[in-house]
Amino acid sequence: MSLEFKPIEATDLIKITPFVGLRPNKACDSVALDSFLWREYYHVQFAISGGKAVQWLMELDGEPYSAMPLCRQEDLESSFCEIVDYFNQVLKKPLRIYLADEEAVQYLNLDPARFEVKEQEDLKDYLYDGEALRTLAGKKLHKKKNNYNAFVKAYEGRIEYRKLCCSDREDVWKFLDFWRQQKGDDVEEHLDYEVRGIHDILKNCSEMAVEMGGVYVDGRMEAFTIGSFNPLENMAVIHIEKANPEMRGLYQYINREFLVHAFPDVALVNREDDMGLEGLRKAKMSYNPIAFARKYSVTQIDF
Repeated sequence: MSLEFKPIEATDLIKITPFVGLRPNKACDSVALDSFLWREYYHVQFAISGGKAVQWLMELDGEPYSAMPLCRQEDLESSFCEIVDYFNQVLKKPLRIYLADEEAVQYLNLDPARFEVKEQEDLKDYLYDGEALRTLAGKKLHKKKNNYNAFVKAYEGRIEYRKLCCSDREDVWKFLDFWRQQKGDDVEEHLDYEVRGIHDILKNCSEMAVEMGGVYVDGRMEAFTIGSFNPLENMAVIHIEKANPEMRGLYQYINREFLVHAFPDVALVNREDDMGLEGLRKAKMSYNPIAFARKYSVTQIDF
């Protein structure tokens, strides 16, 4: 029976969540929220195969591609063969997978005569020690701690951290309008898709396993963040973090407070990739990552 794909919607996350964290995978794509957040940009569709796996179908530059299935490790090989067959027999195309996690690539050990596997170096996720980011202790994070303290001192008595819920969406939308205006017109196309994805999360967050936090100064939202949890890896994934750049130390403040309140016990924090942007790379490196979740493209060459 052929896979039956459908566009991902908020109500589908309940169906997908049981397949999250069934096998080792430290990439941000190991949780379901990323696929929903970017569903418009990548035309994300999914299919549940025999109760064993979530299969993905996406589009980039008009061409279809997939991602590694969400499934148990023992089902990974058969699920991979299933998506190969779908591409070959239904789409009449060779399989292409982007952002394949390192654990899956190593486990499958694909035949190089059949599949070309290449690391996507600019798309590796940054992994951090959870306790280090919650405490900002030590010499390597001393500047971050100084910025955090500067924010607390400058706005003493005027700061409020809040756990956000769906009813706070108006505050987030107002802040997003301000943040987007600050960026101006000369920005990457993906930012507008990201903003729309955030709007959709806020409209449907009661359907999702999602954590959200905001920082208010004088009663006005000045920063917010969205994250989710990979239970197998005991890892928080930080999908979104936006702050007023004119407030020194605000990014450090929301980064730390969100982990303290929403993820007090996680061992790992995945702060996603830098998209090959030098400014983002410097910012992410400045938090002293302890490892990377490397990702790969897989291209079928025997079609």
